[in-house]
Amino acid sequence: MIQQFRPPPSPASTLAEAEGLLEKQPHVALGKAEGVLRQAPGFPPAEFLAARALRRMGKGRQALARLDALACGQSRVPAVFWELGQVAADLGDSRRAIAALEALTGLQPNVAAGWFLLARQLRKAGRDEDAWRADLSGIHASSRDPELLKAAHAVNEGDLDTADALLTARLARAADDPAALRLHGEVAWRRGDMTPALQRVERAVALAPGFDLARDFLIRLLLQTNRLPEALEQAEVLARSPVPAPGNRLLLASVLVRLGKQERAAQIYRALLAEQPDQPQVWQNLGHVLKTLGDQAGAVDAYRAAVSRQPTMGEAWWSLANLKTVKLGPYDIAAMEAALASLAGAGDDRREDVFHLHFSLGKAFEEARDHAASFAHYAKGNALRRTMIRHDADAFSAEVRAAALTFTAPFIARMGIDGSGGGCPAPDPIFVVGLPRSGSTLVEQIMASHSQIEGTMELPEMMMIAGRLQSRVDEGEFADFGAMIAALSPADRTRLGEEYIERTRIHRQTSRPRFIDKMPNNWQHVGLIRLILPNAKIVDARRHPMSCCFSGWKQHFARGQTFTYDLADIGRYYRDYVMMMAAWDKAAPGTVHRVFYESMVADTEAEVRRLLDHIGVSFEPACLEFYRTERAVRTASSEQVRKPIYKDGLEAWKPYEPWLEPLKAALGPVLESYPAVPDA
Repeated sequence: MIQQFRPPPSPASTLAEAEGLLEKQPHVALGKAEGVLRQAPGFPPAEFLAARALRRMGKGRQALARLDALACGQSRVPAVFWELGQVAADLGDSRRAIAALEALTGLQPNVAAGWFLLARQLRKAGRDEDAWRADLSGIHASSRDPELLKAAHAVNEGDLDTADALLTARLARAADDPAALRLHGEVAWRRGDMTPALQRVERAVALAPGFDLARDFLIRLLLQTNRLPEALEQAEVLARSPVPAPGNRLLLASVLVRLGKQERAAQIYRALLAEQPDQPQVWQNLGHVLKTLGDQAGAVDAYRAAVSRQPTMGEAWWSLANLKTVKLGPYDIAAMEAALASLAGAGDDRREDVFHLHFSLGKAFEEARDHAASFAHYAKGNALRRTMIRHDADAFSAEVRAAALTFTAPFIARMGIDGSGGGCPAPDPIFVVGLPRSGSTLVEQIMASHSQIEGTMELPEMMMIAGRLQSRVDEGEFADFGAMIAALSPADRTRLGEEYIERTRIHRQTSRPRFIDKMPNNWQHVGLIRLILPNAKIVDARRHPMSCCFSGWKQHFARGQTFTYDLADIGRYYRDYVMMMAAWDKAAPGTVHRVFYESMVADTEAEVRRLLDHIGVSFEPACLEFYRTERAVRTASSEQVRKPIYKDGLEAWKPYEPWLEPLKAALGPVLESYPAVPDA
């Protein structure tokens, strides 16, 4: 029988077959490459495939020898330098890896992976600044990647499903792609999924520490989740970027402000202004910090510097008007009216300037005793702001009723809210609750003048814990609020209380054993506070409903307090608050100490002694001279608490009474009964 002649396979087909075996059977791929080399010694494609197979077999030094030879003869082939760089990196030879990867990125500057690998090797060699720049070059290259551009376009168009699918597929192929991870983190953030957003962006920064935009995004995510120490750590790194950007230092300053480190923030703002004085936003930020520190004259100068550079900057005008020590005169009124006129017909992006200017003019005309003009501007500012926020008064009232119906006397006894049923026993926190503009800052300043009590600020931690628990109801884990609260075991309550203590530790700057949390909205969570911190003290600061609500309505708050932009909304909120606290007083008498602002003004010493007795500390005369206490105060009352108590403002609402019928109607029996509480 005559055998049919079959020609030997060509080198190209053999190498193609070997390529398919390379990842799973590198030893077989090596044999095929060596077979080609026996027929064609020195054949570069076969030498290259053999080197790659040797690396995958763990024989890096043999691979390196072949790749070195190839690099000498194939100096324009990027793939050779890519493989050489990886082999050298695997062997810990950073010097040789860097040389190869620098050659690679020189040949192919638009391939991001080469830059990222180069950055890692430079960092290992201690060349941190060069590594940072290599990471940035990698990100620049990624910005030209068609697949990433398609995903970014989908994100910008709000098509998050398409973006998610594209990025998931890409990361399945290249799990360590920093640009894809950061963009995938943004997809999660836009969906409100903070945990995967943080995980993805943290991973992107870990892979490419020089990825400044990813680190900037990470800092903002950390701020949103109130992880302030981590945000500060990342902001410090970003501020040291070898590619300086003023925004990096601005972000660091904003983190410092959140942490109460106002002096250092002021230093950063001053340094930026020394370099470039025509920055109205930075002037405004400096004004905020100086106001908090009690430097009223400096704050005024800073705010005026801002509006002189940008006359339509509504927030700077409002910040100036909101300084109780400043009166805006005819020149200021004319300037603000001109600014408003110039903004007529402006787009939605200028609405904040418009409503800030209305609030500012409301204040200016109030000081000029033109109450009709004043009310008109306050009303316009509030109406515009109300269109920009979400507040469902009916839903809020329902939540308050649910809490009041949960924390009944039998429930409290059953749960052991006195501490017998769990909870963190720390006596440190003193919660000052109530409505904004109720005198709570005065109460805080009095207590913070005591040698055993530290004033901090309005801390969001309890609100965040409460929100997290409420989300379990919203997501269907529990039938209602009461079922969720009842399900908290003693261990759960202890863990949550310890979490609060730990998360607020960053805000404590002294060794004083007690500290104040002045978040007014915590009245909604008095039951939760007692449940997880049974030894905490709670002080309810209360003010006449017309005085308190009108003051809140004409005060624009930097964030939160969404109920204040409509007279009926704020009246209903006050009524919900009074009824909730009355229900708590009935269920757990004596656990909340109430301070009426009018009583504090009328007989300060007696009220201070009652307050300190409830806290469990001895009377100290310094508490009566609270206005001498030097500390940062961030609320709208920052100037008022630096002066002795005065009676001005107790009836500031009276000239506006003709326009306040919606507020009176919403308050109903709560107004008629004050300071007593109407029957439920």
